[in-house]
Amino acid sequence: MTIAGNDQRNLTGSFAGLRVLDFSTTIAGPHCTRMLADMGAEVIKIETEEGETMRTRPPVRNNCSTAFGQLNVGKNSIVLDLKSPKGVEAVRRLVATADVLMENFRPGVMRRLKLDYTSLHALNPKLVYCSISGYGQTGPSAELPAYAPVIHAASGYEMAHLAYQPGRSRPDYCGIYHADVLTGVYAFGAISAALYQRAATGQGQHIDVSMLESMLSLTLNELQWSQFEVKPTQRPMFGPIETTDGYVMMAIASEKTFQSLMQVIGHPEWVSDPRFARYSDRRDNWVGLMEGVEAWSRTVTTAQCLAAFNTHGVPSSAYRTVSEALRDPQIAHRGALAEVEDGGGTFKVLNLPFRMSGAKVSAAPRMSTLGEHTRAYLKETGLSEDEIASFAGKTAAAASS
Repeated sequence: MTIAGNDQRNLTGSFAGLRVLDFSTTIAGPHCTRMLADMGAEVIKIETEEGETMRTRPPVRNNCSTAFGQLNVGKNSIVLDLKSPKGVEAVRRLVATADVLMENFRPGVMRRLKLDYTSLHALNPKLVYCSISGYGQTGPSAELPAYAPVIHAASGYEMAHLAYQPGRSRPDYCGIYHADVLTGVYAFGAISAALYQRAATGQGQHIDVSMLESMLSLTLNELQWSQFEVKPTQRPMFGPIETTDGYVMMAIASEKTFQSLMQVIGHPEWVSDPRFARYSDRRDNWVGLMEGVEAWSRTVTTAQCLAAFNTHGVPSSAYRTVSEALRDPQIAHRGALAEVEDGGGTFKVLNLPFRMSGAKVSAAPRMSTLGEHTRAYLKETGLSEDEIASFAGKTAAAASS
């Protein structure tokens, strides 16, 4: 069956039957476990009775955050007090039935709760235990507090980015948290690998994912340049070219692309011009080349510019807002958005950016309410009705729902 022709409704997820205990908060860990949920895993999100901080992030409708929903749709919700012996005991009982545990507390927190990998391995040797932290579980920086913007700066990423901004000396503000999303994806890959290994060995393991190292992985060229003497060159930098009504991003990916671009801008003779004929020539004269391209682009509209580029096979795009990107017919064709229902109504979330011909990959249609599944899971662990009822305060109310 081809990917284009498959019917997601008739497929199961690759991780169907997998049970995941999710202690993570904010973005990195929840992004990873949302991926597992989209692929069929039973993800049990464990929160305090107040709920995690992302539940208050806008947009919020009727006390329901769509930012939280984007990261946690498809997960079952239970409320436990991990500072109480009863809460910890409930977790330990659930661990005995789990395949994966995800946590992104500061190193040492789970150990103090006696819920660290060493403590739980004896209960369930098959458990794949994944820890996400800013700098890793051990080392001189391990216990430093870390959030994505701090990691962006610590990794060298921001200064590497700044080096490509002519005339700039002050690093940019951080608005999009690359480190969180990237680290979540690395954790997803590591968990998948550990599960594959477990199929052969029967043993789980501890996965230690570092946000710092995840961000360093984005600086591929810069990492190499930092180790060796490299002759400074005018490296090609792709940036906006101006049109009469906006800006376009254009990239020269090959000699054929360069030759096609010269046809578009009306300078076919530049293909053999000593300044541009070879890649090394273009690299050394990149500013002049881009000035020539922009001299043409400033005479046409964005639509005309894109039409000319597309006709000649030059990779390009207008600079779009996220709203504009989501209205792209390609997004609808791919089924990239899924509609989710919560207590505030409906909203759309992004599905995972891949499709599988033999497995379902999609977001669940409904958000769980805080603590919705507490009672069911506590009952599953063998607790009596009286014991379940003894969970105090809001936890008891959640467990009784």
